Amino acid sequence: MGKIKILFLFTLLAFQHEAFSQQVKGTASKAVDGRQWIRQHFAKGKVPPFSFVYGGKNSADFIKSWGYKVEKGTPSGSNTETSVYTYSDKQSGLVVKCLVTCFNDFQAVEWELKFSNTSENNTPLIEKAAVIDQTFGTTEKGSFNLYHAKGSNAERSDFQPIDEKLEVGKNIYMTPTGGRSSDNTAFPFFNIGLPGQQGIVVAVGWSGKWYADINQLNEKTISLKSGMEKMKLALYPKEEIRTPKICLLFWKGEDRMTGHNQFRQFVLAHHTQKMNGKHVELPLAAFLARGGPSPCNEHVCATEGFAVAEIRRHQQFNIVPEVFWLDAGWYSCKGQWPNTGNWTPNKENFPNGLKPVTNAAHTAGAKFILWLEPERVTEGTEFANKNPDWIIKIGNNKNFLFDLGNTEARLWMTDYVSNLIKKEGVDYYRQDFNMDPMPYWTANDKPNRTGISEIRHIEGLYAYWDSLLVRFPDLLIDNCASGGRRIDLETTSRSSPLWRTDYQYGEPNGSQCHAYGLNFYLPLSGTGNVVSTPYAFRSSMSSAVALMWDINNSSRSLPQMQKCMQEFKQLRPFYYSDYYPLTQTDNMTKDNVWLAYQLNRPEASDGIIMAFRREDAPEESIQVQLRGIDKTASYELLDEDTQKKIIQNGEQLSNGIALSLKEKKTSLLISYKKVNNQ
Repeated sequence: MGKIKILFLFTLLAFQHEAFSQQVKGTASKAVDGRQWIRQHFAKGKVPPFSFVYGGKNSADFIKSWGYKVEKGTPSGSNTETSVYTYSDKQSGLVVKCLVTCFNDFQAVEWELKFSNTSENNTPLIEKAAVIDQTFGTTEKGSFNLYHAKGSNAERSDFQPIDEKLEVGKNIYMTPTGGRSSDNTAFPFFNIGLPGQQGIVVAVGWSGKWYADINQLNEKTISLKSGMEKMKLALYPKEEIRTPKICLLFWKGEDRMTGHNQFRQFVLAHHTQKMNGKHVELPLAAFLARGGPSPCNEHVCATEGFAVAEIRRHQQFNIVPEVFWLDAGWYSCKGQWPNTGNWTPNKENFPNGLKPVTNAAHTAGAKFILWLEPERVTEGTEFANKNPDWIIKIGNNKNFLFDLGNTEARLWMTDYVSNLIKKEGVDYYRQDFNMDPMPYWTANDKPNRTGISEIRHIEGLYAYWDSLLVRFPDLLIDNCASGGRRIDLETTSRSSPLWRTDYQYGEPNGSQCHAYGLNFYLPLSGTGNVVSTPYAFRSSMSSAVALMWDINNSSRSLPQMQKCMQEFKQLRPFYYSDYYPLTQTDNMTKDNVWLAYQLNRPEASDGIIMAFRREDAPEESIQVQLRGIDKTASYELLDEDTQKKIIQNGEQLSNGIALSLKEKKTSLLISYKKVNNQ
């Protein structure tokens, strides 16, 4: 009996926290077990790790008295287990379902909430819904650190890493500028470093205005709240809504990059489009007929003849990309690409539609990607005139928001775009979104319904993309929103940002910065390349590149173009592997520094080092320490430009090696592989 009492006392002390804030404690050898964490925090009689205010009362004060049920759910994919935890209020008829997924191959958990009104009356107000409201702690001594990033605002600093040490009593609040999930001020992926070489990578799945609030409560504990920022509404009878999705990946290892690299592989395994059972491989694309003399902009001066001739020119020069890309301006837009809402080819420029162009691309052995922006509707267009109930207006603004929250409108759009894809022979679909939807959603909300328009629109966006992917299983969706302003866990699951920023097209130092920052979290992204010099092209290197070359310019080097395309295909597989920054983040946007990073494939025991000496960097050499290296092995390092090889042991590479470039504004590409010990 004495042992039982001691065990009971130990258990009681371990759980003596506020009901809504259980601690996560790492062990000396491994990360927190995701399944155990779920069982602990969603157990019967426990306050779950989410909260909301209902009828003016906090859910922590009443949810244990509600009905409770747990059922097995339908797995979301391979290596997953899904459970549905249901909390029911018999008095008002409100039902809260928490859909929880555990993963067999990662220590990760994720969930979203669904609020349903099962009664015949409106519910009391539901507000302040935090999909996660939880504390995390450790018995280890040390500091808590938040590693996060800036969103996209068409600046060199897009996706710039931000490292902050948490302090007791100081909170860090993150939310995007407007109604797009990675717009300017926040990025919905971050890493919380806990004492004891462990932490949690957090991802938010919500393509609107989410928030995250991190607060250090004391020397051993922090709190995390996250959800949709603006929600205060009553549910109508039989109505249901969903919330953002929250993902936690628990890690333990040498440092924060352990968590980042596990999360990158987690995204590839569970939150990336699949084709033939494998994650998609992003393409090497080439723009068709971009620009032209004034007043041409974007692709408004593109024609069938010129586009077909461009494709044949690529064939003639043996520089056929994997995808030919036609961007904004191909439709009836009255000569200005922002006039969106008529999604039929401009008959003057494309009298036979787009099929002759897509046929030419297919004949050349390439696919075809087409730009649309269906959510932004201009006055007087087909989408604006189709049904007045399908668009949301504000004031005298001549740009309208197509209401994806209207089921009838969404289904009509799905059929419309599907028919366009099928009729014109389009392989990949590029969806842009050059407006902030938040003012439209706010204007459309009725009293006591704050947030409902945002919820319905985002639900509709996911349903729309999901329907396209069902109809076209080999369709790649390119997610663009004035560049990379709508990147989050839910869009990442359905799409990839082939054009991650609208920052100065092809400016190389900015492209380096964007790749450097985004690679902490996402292995899939792309950007444009204008000039095929090694420095400029390697600055654009990612898992995708969009070529904007003027192939008819006699000053361009055809062999250099061919070499760039070959180099991309050689390097692309490394961008799906482990990522390590080799230079500091604090001054990365300046022109007087080096920027370098490493991509390592542990399964193949090889990798690459990419380094740039910028135009004002005074040092001819920098020291870097390679990561993921077997210190007991030997490695062959190859300078890809000079073809010089050296052999060094893993301990030397881990302790530090010199990267040298005599000329400013030049690049260094080194590949390495493990070799038998000499």
